[in-house]
Amino acid sequence: MKRVLIVEDQADIRKLIRMTLEFEPYEIFEAANGVDGLQQANALVPDLMLLDVMMPGELDGLQVCARVRANPALKTTRVVLLTARGQIKDRDAGQLAGADEYLIKPFSPLQLIETIERLMPSA
Repeated sequence: MKRVLIVEDQADIRKLIRMTLEFEPYEIFEAANGVDGLQQANALVPDLMLLDVMMPGELDGLQVCARVRANPALKTTRVVLLTARGQIKDRDAGQLAGADEYLIKPFSPLQLIETIERLMPSA
């Protein structure tokens, strides 16, 4: 079963994402901040991370993404950045950090599932 790690500081958004994915064939894990998300990524080696860009605390989503990309053990992990920021410079920052995809909030549940299926076609 494919592993999906949701890293999002807002509990209601995490819940919405979990509810969207719970009928799909995924094992779902959650983290409320960048530090916990990175620790879980290192421990779980998820197939895909849904990563909020703007999170309070020590690490934001771009920093977590860059650290995931720098870890050879996580080279196959796909990273989807979730953010309310949709300007070109924001997308460029996400691409520079190594994100595979960039979803702008609010996104539809169908858009989320299609994005995940495109990144993990064998799921």
